[in-house]
Formats: sequence, structure tokens, C-alpha cells
Amino acid sequence: MSDPSTEPILVAVREAVAMVVPEVAPELVAPGRTLTELGCNSIDRAEIVTIAMERLRITVPIGEFAEVGDIASLVDVLRRHHP
Repeated sequence: MSDPSTEPILVAVREAVAMVVPEVAPELVAPGRTLTELGCNSIDRAEIVTIAMERLRITVPIGEFAEVGDIASLVDVLRRHHP
């Protein structure tokens, strides 16, 4: 995930995680991790995705998140819709 275009997306995801589960240190929100590993339940994950989309001012069809397995794939889905 060395593509510079992914950095603002990862920042938005980190900010969303911080809002939903403030006990998770931002540096733990890394591409190879999953939100479940960070202690997020399904409601937390939905909130994180919603907040990240709001911060990025994008809308992503819910079906596209079916392929998300880790933070890297979440960032990739969001990046595809970010200008």
C-alpha cells in the first residue's frame, strides 16, 4: 500500500476508527489488520465505513464491501470511488 493516493483514504479510515473505538491506537489501523482484530463488531464496522465515506464525500454501493477482508481492501474499495 505504498500508493500515495491511498494515504488520504487510510487517514479517513483511521479517523473513523478513532471516533467509533477510541481505545484503538491509530497506528494499529494498518493495511494488514482487520477491523475485527481491532475489536470492532459488525455495528462498529458499519459506522466506520459510513464515517469514512462521509469524510471522503463519496458513496459506495453496499455490495462492494462484500469483498473487504482487511483494512487494505477497505481502503481499496473506498479509493475506487474517491476522485
